[in-house]
Amino acid sequence: MKVAFFGTPEFSVPCLRLLHEHAEIDVACVVSMPDRKAGRGKKLQTPPVAAFAKEKGLELIQTENINKDSDAIEKLNKLEIDFFIVLAFAQFLGKKVLNIPKYGAFNIHTSLLPKYRGAAPIQYALLNGDKETGVSIQKMVSKMDAGDIAYSHKVTIDNDDTSGSLFKKLESQAAIGLAEFLKIFLSSPRNLKLEPQDENFVSFAPTIKKQDGLIDPFKYSAKEIFNQSKAFSPWPGQFIFLNDQRLKVNKVEVFPKVLSPGDFSIDYGALLLGTKEGTIRLSEVQPEGKKSQTDKDLLNSFKSKGISPLLNKEHYV
Repeated sequence: MKVAFFGTPEFSVPCLRLLHEHAEIDVACVVSMPDRKAGRGKKLQTPPVAAFAKEKGLELIQTENINKDSDAIEKLNKLEIDFFIVLAFAQFLGKKVLNIPKYGAFNIHTSLLPKYRGAAPIQYALLNGDKETGVSIQKMVSKMDAGDIAYSHKVTIDNDDTSGSLFKKLESQAAIGLAEFLKIFLSSPRNLKLEPQDENFVSFAPTIKKQDGLIDPFKYSAKEIFNQSKAFSPWPGQFIFLNDQRLKVNKVEVFPKVLSPGDFSIDYGALLLGTKEGTIRLSEVQPEGKKSQTDKDLLNSFKSKGISPLLNKEHYV
C-alpha cells in the first residue's frame, strides 16, 4: 500500500524508518517543514525527517503550509496515496488535504486520547503527576486530535522521568504502536474498527512557552513546582528572580517545612522557598554567566557579600 508520511523532528524518524523498511508498504512521499537557519552560526539545517527522506532517496515535499501549497496537493493527488501517517508534522491538515488518501489520514499522538489533545501531551502528563500516558492513533478530522481512535496502548511514567526521558521512551513506543496498527490496518483497511472519543473526558495540552519556566510560589504548590521541574527538563527549564538577577534553577525538591509563599529560609545550608502550599528547596542553581552550583555554594557567595536571599516580587504581580 502507498503511504505519505508527514513529520518534521527527530522524534518522527523511527516511525518513518519503520514504514520505509516494511515489506507491505511503499513510502510514496514524505512531507516535512522547510529547512531553517539554526544554531549560533545561523546555518541552514534540514529537518531530521527530510534528511532521512533525502538519504533514502524518497520523494520529498518541504512546505511552509501544505494547505495553501497547490503544487504539493497536486503531487499528492497524482500519487494515488492509500493512507497518510502523521507524527509531529507541526502543521494542521485541512479538509482538502485529508480527503486525498483513499483510506484516510492517521495521526500518532503521544497521550491516551481524549486526554491531552494538543501540542504538549508529554509535558502535561508530567505537570499533572500522571503515572501513565500512552500512544493513540486516530483517524484525522478537521478538529484537532478529535478523530476516532484506531489503536492505543498505555506507557508507564517512571518516578524519575523528565520530559527528555519520556520523549525518548515515547519515540520508540510510537513506532511500536504504529507496527501494531499496521498489522490490523493492512489485513482489512475497510473494516478497521474505530472508537469515537468521549467528549466528556477531553483535556488539552497547549504549547509550552519559555516564560512557563518561571517558578511562581504564590500561584503553585511545592508539588506542582516539583512536577514542573520534570516537565520542563530539558526545555524551557525553570528560573526565578532572586536579588535582582535571573537565577536558573536546575533542581528542586519538596521540603518538609512550613513557610509563607515567597519567603526564604536557610536550613543547614539549604535554600528553602515557601509556596502556595508546602516548601521547596532550590538545591541546584545557576546564576547568569556561571556554572551550575549547589544552593549551599550560592548562599556562601551571598554571605561573602553580606546579603540575604530576597525574591523580586514585582515579577509575580
